[in-house]
Amino acid sequence: MKFTLEKKDARSGARCGVLETAHGNIHTPIFMPVGTVGSVKGVYHCHLKEDIGAEIILGNTYHLYLRLGLDILRAAGGLHKFESWDRPILTDSGGFQVFSLSPIRKLTPEGCIFRSHIDGSRHIFTPENNVDTQRIIGADIMMALDECCPGDATHDYARKSLDLTKSWLERYAAHFAQTEPLYGYEQSFFPIIQGCVYPDLRVEAAEHALEYASAGIAIGGLAVGEPTEKMYEMLELLNPVIPQDKARYLMGVGTPANLLEGIARGVDMFDCVMPTRNGRNGMLFTWNGIMNMRNAKWENDFSELDPCGTSFVDHAYSKAYLRHLFIAGELFAGMIASEHNLAFYLDVVRQARKHIMEGDFAQWKDETVKRITARL
Repeated sequence: MKFTLEKKDARSGARCGVLETAHGNIHTPIFMPVGTVGSVKGVYHCHLKEDIGAEIILGNTYHLYLRLGLDILRAAGGLHKFESWDRPILTDSGGFQVFSLSPIRKLTPEGCIFRSHIDGSRHIFTPENNVDTQRIIGADIMMALDECCPGDATHDYARKSLDLTKSWLERYAAHFAQTEPLYGYEQSFFPIIQGCVYPDLRVEAAEHALEYASAGIAIGGLAVGEPTEKMYEMLELLNPVIPQDKARYLMGVGTPANLLEGIARGVDMFDCVMPTRNGRNGMLFTWNGIMNMRNAKWENDFSELDPCGTSFVDHAYSKAYLRHLFIAGELFAGMIASEHNLAFYLDVVRQARKHIMEGDFAQWKDETVKRITARL
């Protein structure tokens, strides 16, 4: 796996490049739709490829381990074959899900002991068995096991949390080096930079993680309750610390504006459930601003969803029709909205890449953020 930097913006930290994987090239900056349990909710794979333009999707280690099981995944030949997806896949380690299960989990030097949210059964993730689990899933890009520190943690807690994450990373990397892919293609893993909102811990975490980074590195713990300004501050801090030849993945972020501000601070890769989750609840992101499709103001509006958009969805259905579907409780409403939002997110990063290549990203970004954050 290899990351090649193609162009840097002269007025910001924005950059574009290509991440080469066994299942295809990923052109950055990129947004990765989240396919938690083997599907991006409500969206056909053909639409993900042809209409939305997704170059990579995510799978969730915690949920695939519990809900599907490793025996079935291995018998199927891995997640690519099981879900009929022939482009790259990234899997998280399950660390964030374990973080969110704080009442029913326990962190130890050995690993994380937790109880299934499905049936209460007891399990443990160690760095070693987490490598084995992601080998069986077969993702092109695996995430190292970490503790996702709360955004409001004290420095003392964040210090102890980072020490645990560093220890786990060392064991994860050692076991990764001692094992082989199961399905005949290369896998790589990204270490994760933690450290909460404390500059000294973030820099320490980055320097340690870079000892184990090959093609890329992830930045975690910046969408877990801390103010947005702190997230941007940490990205600005890390941008000069991370070498230019490493792809940078900001985990779990975020709004379209977050994507553009992250790109301006050197981030290459993003993922978030927001476009599909918010879409299923009636929120549409567009080039003219944000719309709540349940609002009565759209009842007699027969114009396209997003006249400036590029997805076929924008030219097929009106605002009035989509509002009707939501009010009627039709499943089709969530499907249209999810596909629209994903198409918009992918269009945002494509346009960002275009403007980086053309040399006017910084001005375009400032103008665009104002426009897409307006409430319509």
